[in-house]
Amino acid sequence: MNPDKSSHGGDVPLVPNTDDTASSSLDTTNQQTVAANIIRSQIDGLYGERGSVSAERTIQPQQESPYERTHSAHPLPEADQWKEYHSAWQSYYQKYYESYYTHQLTQKTSTEAPVKNDTHHYFINQPSDAEQTAEELSSDQALLELRQKLLGRVTESAKKIRKSRHFVPIAAALIVVLVFVFLQYNRVFVATVQAYVSPGSIDPQNIVIDPTSDVVVSNDPRLIIPKINVDVPVIYDIGNDHESQMAAMNNGVAHFAIPGANSHPGEVGNTAIAGHSSNDLLDGGDYKFIFAQVEKLVPGDSIYANYKGKRYTYVVTRTEVVKPSEVNKLVYPTDKPMLTLISCTPLGTALKRLLVTAEQVSPDPTAAAAAPAGSGQASSSASIPGNSPTFLEKLFGKKSN
Repeated sequence: MNPDKSSHGGDVPLVPNTDDTASSSLDTTNQQTVAANIIRSQIDGLYGERGSVSAERTIQPQQESPYERTHSAHPLPEADQWKEYHSAWQSYYQKYYESYYTHQLTQKTSTEAPVKNDTHHYFINQPSDAEQTAEELSSDQALLELRQKLLGRVTESAKKIRKSRHFVPIAAALIVVLVFVFLQYNRVFVATVQAYVSPGSIDPQNIVIDPTSDVVVSNDPRLIIPKINVDVPVIYDIGNDHESQMAAMNNGVAHFAIPGANSHPGEVGNTAIAGHSSNDLLDGGDYKFIFAQVEKLVPGDSIYANYKGKRYTYVVTRTEVVKPSEVNKLVYPTDKPMLTLISCTPLGTALKRLLVTAEQVSPDPTAAAAAPAGSGQASSSASIPGNSPTFLEKLFGKKSN
């Protein structure tokens, strides 16, 4: 029998039964709910939840979230717990660094077998007794401080010794040497400077326009050399000994009159005039370097001598270097008025003498007066005057030539 056919024997259309469909849908939903509750129970078991799923969750599954957490929050640590935590870490680091520095200090000061540098191996074998470590550390520190103090004292003493026993005597010796050199050779330094800073190479015609003219001048005797910028007083008629000559040259240039060379300007014969080229800086007088440039004179240069209100003009004829004892070089026969300048050479020394000889050209030399009495040969014991004694000569009582 076909269930879809009616009892009347006719075909009846198939119409879904709404009540059966609803019942089937409800059963499916309940099955899903039951399955979900079983899975939740298993999950809760894994996370430690106790008990089974409540009947209320079974009956009313839609009222609770499947992700709802049922465990309570972890409590925050209290203040005392934080203090214990930090104290534990501080104690750890303190012991760590104490062990490390103790190891380093022991490695430096120990004279026994070398200590291994393996840090891991060292820290494993270190004693854990804190009091023993602190005692060793304090002992090593005391020893190290003692060594540092001793080293500091030694260094300070060395500095004092270097200052007081080495550098000061060396500086004092250097000062003494410099003072000695200055006292002995100052005339060399100063004369060299004077020879190059003083005016020179002046054309005589710039001062004397006509050297042959008869010009009235002052009665003060003077020597004028335009080329080397010399204008100096002349002291005549003095002794030819060393003391008289040195005293006269403090006030200018000195007339060195000896037998055979004792003329004056305007008289036949040789008139010798001596002056310092380089004298000691500590000596008296204002003319210690008056002849510093005499060696620049060459034949043809003009020299002027004012004597008794009259000017006499001379022209250089020759120059010559002689020994201090060669006095006879100043004495020679002549029928003309001659002039000889005397100075020391080389500059700054009194080793030799420079003689600059000049011949009178004005006034007329043929009208010159006769040579003074006392002509003849010079004494063999006489010496041409020069500079004053040097520092060593004064110290040992030796006189300059």
